[in-house]
Amino acid sequence: MFDVIIYAILIYVLTYVILFVFFDGDLETVFYEKFGKPIGHLRGKVVFVTGASSGIGEYTAVALAKYGVKLVLTARRKEELERVKKQCIEASKNQLSQNDVLVIPMDITDLSLHRKNWDYAVRHFGKVDILFNNAGRSQRALFETIDMGVDRQMFELNTFSVINLTRIAVNYFNSVGGGQVAVVSSLAGVIGVPFSSTYDATKHAVHGYYNALRAEKIGRGLSVSIVCPGPTSTNFLSESFTNTVGQKYGKSVQSTDRRLTAERCGHMCGIVLANKIRESWIALPPLIFFTYFAVYCPVFYNFILKTVGPERLFKARDSQELTLEEAYPSKRR
Repeated sequence: MFDVIIYAILIYVLTYVILFVFFDGDLETVFYEKFGKPIGHLRGKVVFVTGASSGIGEYTAVALAKYGVKLVLTARRKEELERVKKQCIEASKNQLSQNDVLVIPMDITDLSLHRKNWDYAVRHFGKVDILFNNAGRSQRALFETIDMGVDRQMFELNTFSVINLTRIAVNYFNSVGGGQVAVVSSLAGVIGVPFSSTYDATKHAVHGYYNALRAEKIGRGLSVSIVCPGPTSTNFLSESFTNTVGQKYGKSVQSTDRRLTAERCGHMCGIVLANKIRESWIALPPLIFFTYFAVYCPVFYNFILKTVGPERLFKARDSQELTLEEAYPSKRR
């Protein structure tokens, strides 16, 4: 019996090692991509997408449009939303008409607009089936130098706007007998990563809210999903907060950087929605492996962190060398 247990453990570990070497998602997500419901299972449903003008929001919208999913596209920049709308209609190959992709310009931090625009989408389509919260910004900053104004702005954008819109959606889904809410978090919402403490905190807070919501609604017709991408090829890095209010990080993602493509991330988000996956981790190897150790073997993770050091972890995350004097020229001494 002891030998059987040992062999079972070895097989389990080997399975995960193979997974982390060859795949870009956690075991559950990879399984559902191969054997679960395809994105086409969502055909005809209406998905409300925030932050749809670029990055993961844009490519998730396109991935859904390919399978005839109707879309509500929201973000601040109307011209970019119109560009994405055109892209979605073309990707649908005549499955979607102009009327099947609704553009709603909206500053997600203006909470007074949430109910108005949600109700507008419901009137337009007669329903909304899924809320996909994607809007948000990252951060690069040294903990002790961050102005509290940055903390407040980031929580308003990454956390409070998400929760306010989610509550509106949940109340609507309660009234119609069910629905689905999903949020794009980050691996930084699963573990603490260096040089983005406010961003980490906003994503950890979202996990707390969404995990509590899921616990309240089990068996009551509401599906709750959290998507946790690792480094992805979008414009997020240049738009990231720093330690100073009004300042952007300004560094560009390079084509040679080791990152998940936005197209791949958008496709995987579609898989998460189609299969109602509880929590999905998506990243190139070895970051999923690293995350598993951080969650399930924290002592070993701390050893790795001490051995590797925060600067190397930063390089693995952003594919860039970190020099604090260059990265944070306004650092207070």
